Amino acid sequence: MPDLEIDALGLLCPLPVLRLRKRMQPLASGAVILLHADDPAAHVDVPHFCAEAGHAFLGVEGHAFTIRKG
Repeated sequence: MPDLEIDALGLLCPLPVLRLRKRMQPLASGAVILLHADDPAAHVDVPHFCAEAGHAFLGVEGHAFTIRKG
């Protein structure tokens, strides 16, 4: 069960990652976020954002990206 679920379906780059960054800021380290994004660029952008920001990219299944806040 994620700590936060974010709907970014229908949003184009860079909006899914910007929404993810903004919504996860108040969460404690270790929180798990489920991001729903159907922008094809999200498959590159989300793992890259996680690597740059120190978060753990746990994987993707379809349009559902799972992240653990660092």
